[in-house]
Amino acid sequence: MTAAHATARRAQLFDSVVALFLAEGFAHLTLDDIAARLRCSKSTLYTLAASKDDLVRSAAVHFFTSAAVRVDAASDAATGTRERLAAYLGAVGEALAPASERFMTDLADFEPSRLVYERNTAIAAERVRGIIDDGVRAGDVRDVHAAFVADVAASVMVSIQSRALARRTGLDDAAAYRELATLLTAGIAR
Repeated sequence: MTAAHATARRAQLFDSVVALFLAEGFAHLTLDDIAARLRCSKSTLYTLAASKDDLVRSAAVHFFTSAAVRVDAASDAATGTRERLAAYLGAVGEALAPASERFMTDLADFEPSRLVYERNTAIAAERVRGIIDDGVRAGDVRDVHAAFVADVAASVMVSIQSRALARRTGLDDAAAYRELATLLTAGIAR
C-alpha cells in the first residue's frame, strides 16, 4: 500500500467516523462499536486518535472545519450585506442539517466537543459582526451598532449551541440558524 493510498484510506475512514457520529451521536458508542460499524479494527481507529475522547474531539474539529469552508464560500459568493448575512447564516444551518439531535446533545454534553462548538460559535459571531460592519460602512444597511447586533446574534448562537433554544422552541439547530438569518437581515434593512 502506498503512502498516498494509506492517507486516502485514513481520510475516508475519518469521514465515515464523522458520518456515523452525525447520524447517531457518539456518547453511547464504544471504540468496539465504532470499529464494528465501520468494519475496521480498533487498531485502525487508533491510527486516527489515541482514545475515543480524542476521536470525538477530532471528529468535531473536522466537522466544523469542513463546515466553515462551505459556510465562508457561501457568504463570499453573495453580494450585498443582507444577502451575505443570509447566505452565511443559512449555510451554517445547512451545515448543521445532517447532525442528528443525538449528536447535538452529545456534542453539548461532552466538554471537549462542546469547546470546539463554542469556539466555532464565537468565530461565527465575529464573522456576523464583520459582515454588518462592512455593510454599515458601505451604507448598504441602516446604521446599526454592529457590535450590538453581533452580540445578539452570538447570544442566540450560544443558546442554539447549548441546546437551550431547542428545548424552549423545538427548533433544531439548522432551523434556528435560518430563523436567525431572517431576523437579522430584516432588522438591518434600510
